[in-house]
Amino acid sequence: MIVKSDHVEDFNTIFEIINDASIAYKGIIPKDRWKEPYMSKEELMVQIEEGVEFWSYVENGKILGVMGIQFKSDVTLIRHAYVRTMARKKGIGGKLLSHLIEITDFPVLIGTWADASWAISFYEKHKFRIVSKNEKNNLLKTYWSVPDRQIETSVVLASSDWF
Repeated sequence: MIVKSDHVEDFNTIFEIINDASIAYKGIIPKDRWKEPYMSKEELMVQIEEGVEFWSYVENGKILGVMGIQFKSDVTLIRHAYVRTMARKKGIGGKLLSHLIEITDFPVLIGTWADASWAISFYEKHKFRIVSKNEKNNLLKTYWSVPDRQIETSVVLASSDWF
């Protein structure tokens, strides 16, 4: 079952899932971008305050995956998509992504690490395509608040209605 997260009630669980699942990036993304925890509680709070709405996949009363959506003026961003390590490869991410795509009328953009091949493959399987390097740089500067080093080491994927 997919439900909109209560950012107060579910905050610690969202934090826990992000940091459990993000361990997959350790040793993959540039060392200067890795930190523990991967996302601090303060960073998570800022994301929520900046308009990221988290949705959860719940099974037997337990949140197994989370995915954020952020509505910008003319696009929708998918942010912070994570599934508990023990619940991966069960279609949870795909169900969350499909639901979030359904609730927007705008093109969807997703940023991820360029070396996270599994994440890129996941989004490509769901009909997203990588944009050009120049377009990526422009999009990350326009719609995200990320440091230049993250821009250098990331890709942006877009839904078919973007192209």
